[in-house]
Amino acid sequence: MKIQQFLEHYGVNINPFSQEDAQSDHIFQQHCAETIHHPAWDKVLGDCRNPSTSIVFGEKGSGKTAIRLQLITALREHNHRDPAARCFVISYDDLNPFLDTFRDRLRGRKRNPDLALKEWRLWDHMDALLTLSTRRLCNVIADRHATDPDISLQQIRDLPRQRKRDLLMLAAFYDQSSDQAHWRRWKDIRWRIGFLTPTVHWQLLVGVLITIGVLLLALRGLRSDGFKALHELRSWWLYVVVAAGWIPYLKRTVALWWRARQIAKQVRILEHGTSSLRKILARFPASEIDDQPMPSRDRSDDRYELLSKLQRLLKPMGFTSIIVLVDRVDEPHLINGSAERMRDFLWSMFDNKFLKHPGIGFKMLLPRDVVYFLNREEKEFYERSRLDKQNLINSLEWTGESLFDMATNRIRACQPEGSTSRPAAGVREAHAPQITIRDFFEEDVSREDLIARFAKLRVPRHLFRFLYRLLTEHCNRATEDQPSWKISRRTLETIIDTYSRELEAFDRGLGTG
Repeated sequence: MKIQQFLEHYGVNINPFSQEDAQSDHIFQQHCAETIHHPAWDKVLGDCRNPSTSIVFGEKGSGKTAIRLQLITALREHNHRDPAARCFVISYDDLNPFLDTFRDRLRGRKRNPDLALKEWRLWDHMDALLTLSTRRLCNVIADRHATDPDISLQQIRDLPRQRKRDLLMLAAFYDQSSDQAHWRRWKDIRWRIGFLTPTVHWQLLVGVLITIGVLLLALRGLRSDGFKALHELRSWWLYVVVAAGWIPYLKRTVALWWRARQIAKQVRILEHGTSSLRKILARFPASEIDDQPMPSRDRSDDRYELLSKLQRLLKPMGFTSIIVLVDRVDEPHLINGSAERMRDFLWSMFDNKFLKHPGIGFKMLLPRDVVYFLNREEKEFYERSRLDKQNLINSLEWTGESLFDMATNRIRACQPEGSTSRPAAGVREAHAPQITIRDFFEEDVSREDLIARFAKLRVPRHLFRFLYRLLTEHCNRATEDQPSWKISRRTLETIIDTYSRELEAFDRGLGTG
Protein backbone atom coordinates (compact mmCIF):
# COMPACT_ATOMS: atom_id res chain seq x y z
CA MET A 1 0.00 0.00 0.00
CA LYS A 2 1.34 3.39 -0.98
CA ILE A 3 1.38 6.36 1.39
CA GLN A 4 -0.29 8.49 -1.26
CA GLN A 5 -3.14 5.96 -1.50
CA PHE A 6 -3.66 6.24 2.26
CA LEU A 7 -3.59 10.05 2.20
CA GLU A 8 -5.92 10.37 -0.80
CA HIS A 9 -8.50 8.33 1.11
CA TYR A 10 -8.73 11.32 3.47
CA GLY A 11 -8.64 13.87 0.66
CA VAL A 12 -4.99 14.83 1.24
CA ASN A 13 -3.07 15.50 -1.98
CA ILE A 14 0.54 15.51 -0.74
CA ASN A 15 2.36 14.09 2.26
CA PRO A 16 2.19 16.74 5.01
CA PHE A 17 5.20 15.30 6.83
CA SER A 18 7.73 14.78 4.04
CA GLN A 19 9.68 18.01 4.77
CA GLU A 20 11.71 18.74 7.90
CA ASP A 21 13.56 22.02 7.22
CA ALA A 22 11.48 25.21 7.06
CA GLN A 23 13.94 26.70 4.55
CA SER A 24 12.82 24.17 1.91
CA ASP A 25 9.37 23.27 3.30
CA HIS A 26 6.95 24.38 0.58
CA ILE A 27 3.94 23.28 2.65
CA PHE A 28 4.92 25.61 5.47
CA GLN A 29 5.86 28.52 3.21
CA GLN A 30 2.74 28.36 1.03
CA HIS A 31 0.05 27.32 3.51
CA CYS A 32 1.12 27.34 7.16
CA ALA A 33 3.40 30.34 7.68
CA GLU A 34 0.47 32.66 8.39
CA THR A 35 -1.64 30.23 10.41
CA ILE A 36 0.78 28.21 12.58
CA HIS A 37 2.67 30.24 15.18
CA HIS A 38 4.53 29.31 18.32
CA PRO A 39 2.75 30.49 21.51
CA ALA A 40 5.63 32.94 22.12
CA TRP A 41 5.22 34.53 18.67
CA ASP A 42 3.92 37.89 19.93
CA LYS A 43 6.86 38.25 22.30
CA VAL A 44 9.32 37.51 19.51
CA LEU A 45 7.74 39.87 16.96
CA GLY A 46 6.97 42.81 19.24
CA ASP A 47 5.88 46.11 17.71
CA CYS A 48 7.16 46.68 14.17
CA ARG A 49 6.94 50.46 14.57
CA ASN A 50 9.02 50.39 17.75
CA PRO A 51 11.37 47.42 17.33
CA SER A 52 12.65 45.55 20.36
CA THR A 53 15.25 42.86 20.87
CA SER A 54 14.22 39.23 21.41
CA ILE A 55 16.61 36.38 22.22
CA VAL A 56 15.24 32.88 21.67
CA PHE A 57 17.01 29.63 22.51
CA GLY A 58 15.72 26.42 20.98
CA GLU A 59 16.97 22.96 20.21
CA LYS A 60 17.51 21.75 16.66
CA GLY A 61 14.22 21.38 14.83
CA SER A 62 12.24 23.54 17.26
CA GLY A 63 11.24 25.99 14.53
CA LYS A 64 13.82 28.79 14.77
CA THR A 65 14.20 29.08 10.99
CA ALA A 66 10.41 28.91 10.60
CA ILE A 67 10.08 31.84 13.00
CA ARG A 68 12.69 33.77 10.99
CA LEU A 69 10.70 33.21 7.79
CA GLN A 70 7.52 34.28 9.57
CA LEU A 71 9.28 37.40 10.84
CA ILE A 72 10.33 38.28 7.30
CA THR A 73 6.73 37.83 6.10
CA ALA A 74 5.30 39.88 8.98
CA LEU A 75 7.81 42.69 8.41
CA ARG A 76 7.09 42.68 4.68
CA GLU A 77 3.37 43.05 5.39
CA HIS A 78 4.09 45.86 7.86
CA ASN A 79 6.19 47.68 5.26
CA HIS A 80 3.35 47.34 2.76
CA ARG A 81 0.76 48.67 5.23
CA ASP A 82 2.87 51.56 6.51
CA PRO A 83 5.32 52.74 3.80
CA ALA A 84 6.25 55.84 5.82
CA ALA A 85 7.50 53.79 8.82
CA ARG A 86 9.09 50.74 7.27
CA CYS A 87 11.60 48.32 8.78
CA PHE A 88 14.92 47.71 7.04
CA VAL A 89 15.59 43.98 7.44
CA ILE A 90 19.13 42.58 7.75
CA SER A 91 19.30 38.78 7.61
CA TYR A 92 22.41 37.86 9.56
CA ASP A 93 22.35 34.13 8.84
CA ASP A 94 24.86 33.41 6.06
CA LEU A 95 28.01 33.65 8.14
CA ASN A 96 30.48 31.55 6.14
CA PRO A 97 31.86 34.40 3.94
CA PHE A 98 32.60 36.58 6.98
CA LEU A 99 34.10 33.82 9.11
CA ASP A 100 36.26 32.46 6.28
CA THR A 101 37.77 35.87 5.54
CA PHE A 102 38.21 36.57 9.25
CA ARG A 103 40.13 33.34 9.78
CA ASP A 104 42.31 33.98 6.71
CA ARG A 105 43.35 37.32 8.21
CA LEU A 106 44.66 35.65 11.38
CA ARG A 107 48.22 34.42 11.75
CA GLY A 108 49.93 31.44 13.33
CA ARG A 109 48.15 29.36 15.94
CA LYS A 110 45.21 31.77 15.97
CA ARG A 111 44.01 30.21 12.71
CA ASN A 112 43.23 27.00 14.57
CA PRO A 113 39.40 26.56 14.45
CA ASP A 114 39.24 26.21 18.23
CA LEU A 115 41.16 29.47 18.73
CA ALA A 116 40.05 31.63 15.79
CA LEU A 117 36.67 32.67 17.17
CA LYS A 118 38.21 33.68 20.48
CA GLU A 119 39.56 36.67 18.50
CA TRP A 120 36.09 37.68 17.26
CA ARG A 121 34.90 40.97 18.74
CA LEU A 122 31.74 43.08 18.84
CA TRP A 123 33.02 45.39 16.10
CA ASP A 124 33.39 42.41 13.78
CA HIS A 125 29.64 41.79 14.18
CA MET A 126 29.00 45.48 13.52
CA ASP A 127 31.19 45.39 10.41
CA ALA A 128 29.23 42.37 9.14
CA LEU A 129 25.88 44.12 9.66
CA LEU A 130 27.14 47.28 7.95
CA THR A 131 28.42 45.14 5.07
CA LEU A 132 25.07 43.41 4.55
CA SER A 133 23.08 46.65 4.63
CA THR A 134 25.53 48.65 2.49
CA ARG A 135 25.76 45.89 -0.09
CA ARG A 136 21.98 45.83 -0.41
CA LEU A 137 21.86 49.56 -1.09
CA CYS A 138 24.80 49.48 -3.49
CA ASN A 139 23.38 46.58 -5.49
CA VAL A 140 20.36 48.74 -6.34
CA ILE A 141 22.72 51.42 -7.68
CA ALA A 142 25.50 49.47 -9.34
CA ASP A 143 23.57 46.52 -10.80
CA ARG A 144 21.25 47.73 -13.53
CA HIS A 145 19.31 44.46 -13.42
CA ALA A 146 18.95 44.29 -9.62
CA THR A 147 15.51 44.86 -8.14
CA ASP A 148 14.58 45.55 -4.54
CA PRO A 149 10.91 45.82 -3.55
CA ASP A 150 11.69 48.41 -0.86
CA ILE A 151 14.40 50.57 -2.46
CA SER A 152 14.62 52.38 -5.79
CA LEU A 153 17.53 54.14 -7.45
CA GLN A 154 15.51 57.36 -7.66
CA GLN A 155 15.08 57.40 -3.87
CA ILE A 156 18.84 57.31 -3.45
CA ARG A 157 19.40 59.97 -6.11
CA ASP A 158 16.98 62.27 -4.27
CA LEU A 159 18.99 62.10 -1.04
CA PRO A 160 20.72 65.31 0.12
CA ARG A 161 24.44 65.58 -0.58
CA GLN A 162 25.41 64.82 3.02
CA ARG A 163 23.54 61.50 2.94
CA LYS A 164 25.07 60.61 -0.43
CA ARG A 165 28.48 61.22 1.10
CA ASP A 166 27.60 58.89 3.98
CA LEU A 167 26.50 56.20 1.52
CA LEU A 168 29.73 56.53 -0.46
CA MET A 169 31.75 56.32 2.74
CA LEU A 170 29.95 53.12 3.73
CA ALA A 171 30.46 51.79 0.20
CA ALA A 172 34.19 52.52 0.47
CA PHE A 173 34.48 50.55 3.71
CA TYR A 174 31.92 47.77 3.29
CA ASP A 175 30.80 47.25 -0.31
CA GLN A 176 32.46 44.48 -2.28
CA SER A 177 31.38 42.49 -5.30
CA SER A 178 32.85 39.50 -7.07
CA ASP A 179 31.65 40.93 -10.40
CA GLN A 180 33.57 44.20 -10.31
CA ALA A 181 36.73 45.68 -8.82
CA HIS A 182 36.18 47.71 -5.68
CA TRP A 183 37.48 50.97 -7.15
CA ARG A 184 35.53 50.68 -10.41
CA ARG A 185 32.30 49.72 -8.63
CA TRP A 186 32.61 52.62 -6.21
CA LYS A 187 33.28 55.04 -9.08
CA ASP A 188 30.16 53.80 -10.91
CA ILE A 189 28.08 54.24 -7.76
CA ARG A 190 29.33 57.80 -7.29
CA TRP A 191 28.51 58.66 -10.89
CA ARG A 192 25.04 57.10 -10.84
CA ILE A 193 23.90 58.92 -7.69
CA GLY A 194 25.31 62.23 -8.92
CA PHE A 195 27.93 62.97 -6.26
CA LEU A 196 30.25 65.43 -8.00
CA THR A 197 33.56 66.64 -6.54
CA PRO A 198 35.12 69.04 -9.09
CA THR A 199 37.57 70.60 -6.61
CA VAL A 200 38.90 67.38 -5.14
CA HIS A 201 42.19 67.54 -7.11
CA TRP A 202 43.13 71.11 -6.22
CA GLN A 203 46.30 70.04 -4.38
CA LEU A 204 47.50 68.09 -7.41
CA LEU A 205 46.64 71.04 -9.63
CA VAL A 206 48.61 73.42 -7.38
CA GLY A 207 51.67 71.18 -7.61
CA VAL A 208 51.42 70.95 -11.40
CA LEU A 209 50.87 74.71 -11.89
CA ILE A 210 53.77 75.67 -9.59
CA THR A 211 56.06 73.22 -11.38
CA ILE A 212 55.08 74.62 -14.78
CA GLY A 213 55.39 78.21 -13.55
CA VAL A 214 58.88 77.61 -12.11
CA LEU A 215 60.05 75.95 -15.33
CA LEU A 216 58.71 78.80 -17.45
CA LEU A 217 60.43 81.32 -15.21
CA ALA A 218 63.73 79.44 -15.21
CA LEU A 219 63.74 78.90 -18.97
CA ARG A 220 62.48 82.33 -20.00
CA GLY A 221 65.77 83.01 -21.80
CA LEU A 222 65.73 79.79 -23.79
CA ARG A 223 64.81 81.55 -27.06
CA SER A 224 67.53 84.21 -26.82
CA ASP A 225 70.31 82.28 -25.06
CA GLY A 226 69.63 78.83 -26.43
CA PHE A 227 70.87 75.91 -24.37
CA LYS A 228 72.79 78.25 -22.07
CA ALA A 229 69.47 78.98 -20.41
CA LEU A 230 69.45 75.41 -19.06
CA HIS A 231 72.12 76.46 -16.58
CA GLU A 232 69.35 78.20 -14.66
CA LEU A 233 68.04 74.73 -13.69
CA ARG A 234 71.05 74.38 -11.39
CA SER A 235 69.62 76.98 -9.03
CA TRP A 236 68.59 75.33 -5.77
CA TRP A 237 65.70 77.72 -5.13
CA LEU A 238 63.82 76.25 -8.12
CA TYR A 239 63.64 72.85 -6.47
CA VAL A 240 62.69 74.35 -3.13
CA VAL A 241 59.74 76.15 -4.71
CA VAL A 242 58.63 73.06 -6.67
CA ALA A 243 58.89 70.89 -3.55
CA ALA A 244 56.88 73.44 -1.57
CA GLY A 245 54.18 73.33 -4.25
CA TRP A 246 53.88 69.54 -3.97
CA ILE A 247 53.92 69.36 -0.18
CA PRO A 248 50.08 69.67 0.27
CA TYR A 249 49.46 66.87 -2.26
CA LEU A 250 52.13 64.57 -0.85
CA LYS A 251 51.02 65.20 2.71
CA ARG A 252 47.41 64.39 1.80
CA THR A 253 48.40 61.27 -0.14
CA VAL A 254 50.52 59.87 2.68
CA ALA A 255 47.80 60.60 5.25
CA LEU A 256 45.16 58.86 3.13
CA TRP A 257 47.43 55.88 2.47
CA TRP A 258 48.02 55.46 6.20
CA ARG A 259 44.28 55.74 6.93
CA ALA A 260 43.49 53.23 4.17
CA ARG A 261 46.06 50.83 5.56
CA GLN A 262 44.50 51.06 9.03
CA ILE A 263 41.01 50.44 7.65
CA ALA A 264 42.15 47.45 5.60
CA LYS A 265 43.76 46.04 8.73
CA GLN A 266 40.84 46.61 11.10
CA VAL A 267 37.93 45.49 8.89
CA ARG A 268 38.74 41.83 9.33
CA ILE A 269 35.68 40.33 7.63
CA LEU A 270 36.55 41.74 4.19
CA GLU A 271 39.65 41.71 1.99
CA HIS A 272 40.49 45.33 1.24
CA GLY A 273 43.34 46.61 -0.89
CA THR A 274 45.15 49.60 0.60
CA SER A 275 45.76 51.11 -2.83
CA SER A 276 42.12 51.00 -3.96
CA LEU A 277 40.93 52.33 -0.60
CA ARG A 278 43.36 55.25 -0.83
CA LYS A 279 42.14 56.09 -4.33
CA ILE A 280 38.54 56.06 -3.11
CA LEU A 281 39.24 58.23 -0.06
CA ALA A 282 41.12 60.68 -2.28
CA ARG A 283 37.89 61.31 -4.23
CA PHE A 284 36.26 62.92 -1.19
CA PRO A 285 36.93 66.60 -0.52
CA ALA A 286 39.00 66.96 2.64
CA SER A 287 36.37 69.25 4.18
CA GLU A 288 33.74 66.50 3.87
CA ILE A 289 35.68 63.52 5.18
CA ASP A 290 38.46 64.55 7.54
CA ASP A 291 36.38 64.56 10.74
CA GLN A 292 34.19 61.60 9.81
CA PRO A 293 34.25 58.27 11.72
CA MET A 294 36.11 55.44 10.01
CA PRO A 295 36.63 51.79 11.06
CA SER A 296 40.37 52.31 11.45
CA ARG A 297 40.77 51.16 15.07
CA ASP A 298 39.99 48.04 17.05
CA ARG A 299 37.05 49.56 18.91
CA SER A 300 33.30 49.80 18.52
CA ASP A 301 32.87 53.59 18.92
CA ASP A 302 33.45 54.35 15.23
CA ARG A 303 31.09 51.54 14.21
CA TYR A 304 28.31 52.97 16.38
CA GLU A 305 28.73 56.27 14.53
CA LEU A 306 28.59 54.46 11.19
CA LEU A 307 25.43 52.61 12.28
CA SER A 308 23.89 55.98 13.09
CA LYS A 309 24.93 57.23 9.64
CA LEU A 310 23.19 54.22 8.10
CA GLN A 311 20.02 55.03 10.05
CA ARG A 312 20.10 58.69 8.97
CA LEU A 313 20.66 57.53 5.41
CA LEU A 314 17.66 55.17 5.49
CA LYS A 315 15.22 57.56 7.14
CA PRO A 316 14.53 59.76 4.06
CA MET A 317 13.71 56.54 2.16
CA GLY A 318 10.96 55.67 4.63
CA PHE A 319 12.88 53.28 6.91
CA THR A 320 12.42 54.40 10.50
CA SER A 321 13.87 51.25 12.08
CA ILE A 322 16.22 48.34 11.43
CA ILE A 323 15.52 44.69 12.29
CA VAL A 324 18.45 42.25 12.45
CA LEU A 325 17.51 38.55 12.13
CA VAL A 326 20.20 36.27 13.59
CA ASP A 327 19.86 32.57 12.75
CA ARG A 328 21.80 29.44 11.76
CA VAL A 329 24.84 30.31 13.85
CA ASP A 330 25.61 26.61 14.30
CA GLU A 331 25.91 25.92 10.56
CA PRO A 332 29.16 27.68 9.40
CA HIS A 333 31.92 25.14 8.94
CA LEU A 334 34.24 27.13 11.23
CA ILE A 335 31.68 26.61 14.02
CA ASN A 336 30.47 23.18 12.86
CA GLY A 337 27.88 22.82 15.61
CA SER A 338 30.39 23.29 18.45
CA ALA A 339 28.75 24.89 21.48
CA GLU A 340 32.08 26.38 22.61
CA ARG A 341 32.68 28.05 19.24
CA MET A 342 29.11 29.35 19.17
CA ARG A 343 29.76 30.88 22.60
CA ASP A 344 32.96 32.55 21.36
CA PHE A 345 31.10 33.94 18.35
CA LEU A 346 27.94 35.12 20.15
CA TRP A 347 29.09 36.38 23.53
CA SER A 348 30.43 39.70 22.24
CA MET A 349 26.94 40.50 20.89
CA PHE A 350 25.46 40.27 24.37
CA ASP A 351 26.12 43.93 25.08
CA ASN A 352 23.20 46.02 26.31
CA LYS A 353 24.44 49.17 24.54
CA PHE A 354 24.52 47.26 21.26
CA LEU A 355 21.25 45.34 21.70
CA LYS A 356 19.42 48.49 22.82
CA HIS A 357 20.83 50.79 20.13
CA PRO A 358 18.02 53.26 19.31
CA GLY A 359 15.98 52.28 16.26
CA ILE A 360 17.45 48.78 15.94
CA GLY A 361 15.85 45.53 17.08
CA PHE A 362 17.63 42.18 17.15
CA LYS A 363 15.73 38.92 16.72
CA MET A 364 18.24 36.30 17.77
CA LEU A 365 17.23 32.67 17.16
CA LEU A 366 19.97 30.67 18.83
CA PRO A 367 20.73 27.00 19.53
CA ARG A 368 19.89 25.79 23.02
CA ASP A 369 23.37 24.26 23.30
CA VAL A 370 24.83 27.58 24.52
CA VAL A 371 22.37 27.97 27.42
CA TYR A 372 24.70 25.79 29.51
CA PHE A 373 27.48 28.39 29.15
CA LEU A 374 25.02 31.23 29.69
CA ASN A 375 24.03 29.84 33.09
CA ARG A 376 27.67 29.61 34.18
CA GLU A 377 28.59 33.24 33.51
CA GLU A 378 29.67 35.69 36.19
CA LYS A 379 27.80 38.74 37.48
CA GLU A 380 29.83 41.07 35.24
CA PHE A 381 28.50 39.34 32.10
CA TYR A 382 24.86 39.76 33.17
CA GLU A 383 25.42 43.41 34.07
CA ARG A 384 26.93 44.07 30.65
CA SER A 385 24.34 42.12 28.66
CA ARG A 386 21.21 42.85 30.75
CA LEU A 387 19.51 39.79 29.29
CA ASP A 388 16.60 40.42 31.65
CA LYS A 389 15.69 43.39 29.40
CA GLN A 390 16.05 41.55 26.06
CA ASN A 391 12.76 39.54 25.90
CA LEU A 392 14.65 36.34 26.66
CA ILE A 393 13.02 32.98 25.87
CA ASN A 394 15.16 30.28 27.46
CA SER A 395 13.59 27.37 25.60
CA LEU A 396 11.42 27.28 22.48
CA GLU A 397 9.18 24.54 23.83
CA TRP A 398 6.21 22.87 22.13
CA THR A 399 3.50 21.12 24.11
CA GLY A 400 1.76 17.95 22.97
CA GLU A 401 -1.36 20.02 22.26
CA SER A 402 0.50 22.51 20.06
CA LEU A 403 2.17 19.69 18.11
CA PHE A 404 -1.24 18.00 17.69
CA ASP A 405 -2.63 21.25 16.26
CA MET A 406 0.40 21.64 14.00
CA ALA A 407 -0.01 18.13 12.54
CA THR A 408 -3.72 18.77 12.00
CA ASN A 409 -3.14 22.14 10.32
CA ARG A 410 -0.57 20.66 7.95
CA ILE A 411 -2.99 17.89 6.96
CA ARG A 412 -5.70 20.44 6.21
CA ALA A 413 -3.23 22.59 4.28
CA CYS A 414 -2.51 19.63 1.99
CA GLN A 415 -6.17 19.17 1.08
CA PRO A 416 -7.64 20.78 -2.05
CA GLU A 417 -8.80 24.33 -1.43
CA GLY A 418 -12.29 24.35 0.01
CA SER A 419 -12.14 20.67 1.02
CA THR A 420 -11.25 20.50 4.71
CA SER A 421 -13.80 17.86 5.75
CA ARG A 422 -13.34 14.19 6.43
CA PRO A 423 -15.60 11.64 4.67
CA ALA A 424 -18.38 10.27 6.82
CA ALA A 425 -21.05 7.83 5.77
CA GLY A 426 -24.50 9.31 5.45
CA VAL A 427 -23.31 12.84 6.16
CA ARG A 428 -23.21 15.57 3.56
CA GLU A 429 -19.61 16.64 2.89
CA ALA A 430 -20.44 20.31 3.37
CA HIS A 431 -21.43 19.63 6.99
CA ALA A 432 -18.80 16.99 7.83
CA PRO A 433 -16.44 17.83 10.71
CA GLN A 434 -12.97 18.99 9.79
CA ILE A 435 -10.27 16.34 9.58
CA THR A 436 -7.68 16.00 12.36
CA ILE A 437 -4.60 13.81 12.83
CA ARG A 438 -6.77 11.68 15.16
CA ASP A 439 -8.82 10.47 12.16
CA PHE A 440 -5.82 8.50 10.87
CA PHE A 441 -5.99 6.14 13.88
CA GLU A 442 -8.26 3.38 15.13
CA GLU A 443 -10.92 4.12 17.73
CA ASP A 444 -8.85 2.79 20.66
CA VAL A 445 -6.27 5.57 20.06
CA SER A 446 -7.70 8.66 21.71
CA ARG A 447 -6.83 12.30 21.18
CA GLU A 448 -5.22 12.36 24.62
CA ASP A 449 -3.07 9.33 23.71
CA LEU A 450 -1.68 11.18 20.69
CA ILE A 451 -1.08 14.38 22.65
CA ALA A 452 0.85 12.47 25.32
CA ARG A 453 3.07 10.79 22.72
CA PHE A 454 3.59 13.96 20.71
CA ALA A 455 4.77 15.72 23.88
CA LYS A 456 7.70 13.27 24.08
CA LEU A 457 8.85 14.38 20.61
CA ARG A 458 9.28 18.00 21.86
CA VAL A 459 9.83 19.77 18.53
CA PRO A 460 8.20 19.90 15.07
CA ARG A 461 11.12 18.26 13.26
CA HIS A 462 10.91 15.12 15.41
CA LEU A 463 7.12 15.15 15.02
CA PHE A 464 7.38 15.18 11.22
CA ARG A 465 10.03 12.45 11.20
CA PHE A 466 7.96 10.29 13.52
CA LEU A 467 4.71 10.69 11.57
CA TYR A 468 6.45 10.06 8.26
CA ARG A 469 7.96 6.87 9.65
CA LEU A 470 4.61 5.87 11.16
CA LEU A 471 2.79 6.29 7.84
CA THR A 472 5.53 4.33 6.06
CA GLU A 473 5.34 1.45 8.56
CA HIS A 474 1.54 1.33 8.45
CA CYS A 475 1.43 1.27 4.64
CA ASN A 476 4.11 -1.43 4.51
CA ARG A 477 1.79 -3.67 6.55
CA ALA A 478 -1.05 -3.49 4.03
CA THR A 479 -1.49 -4.22 0.33
CA GLU A 480 -3.05 -2.10 -2.38
CA ASP A 481 -5.94 -4.52 -2.96
CA GLN A 482 -6.59 -4.85 0.79
CA PRO A 483 -5.79 -1.41 2.15
CA SER A 484 -6.01 -0.44 5.81
CA TRP A 485 -7.33 3.04 6.41
CA LYS A 486 -6.65 3.24 10.16
CA ILE A 487 -3.33 3.06 12.03
CA SER A 488 -3.44 0.60 14.89
CA ARG A 489 -2.37 1.23 18.48
CA ARG A 490 0.20 -1.56 18.13
CA THR A 491 1.89 0.16 15.18
CA LEU A 492 1.82 3.49 17.03
CA GLU A 493 3.42 1.99 20.16
CA THR A 494 6.09 0.13 18.17
CA ILE A 495 7.20 3.20 16.22
CA ILE A 496 7.08 5.59 19.19
CA ASP A 497 9.24 3.22 21.26
CA THR A 498 11.79 2.86 18.46
CA TYR A 499 11.88 6.59 17.79
CA SER A 500 12.18 7.42 21.50
CA ARG A 501 15.31 5.28 21.78
CA GLU A 502 16.81 7.01 18.74
CA LEU A 503 15.91 10.38 20.22
CA GLU A 504 17.70 9.53 23.46
CA ALA A 505 20.79 8.55 21.46
CA PHE A 506 20.54 11.82 19.52
CA ASP A 507 20.41 13.81 22.76
CA ARG A 508 23.65 12.11 23.79
CA GLY A 509 25.21 13.03 20.44
CA LEU A 510 25.20 9.46 19.13
CA GLY A 511 22.63 9.59 16.34
CA THR A 512 20.81 11.69 13.75
CA GLY A 513 17.50 11.83 15.61
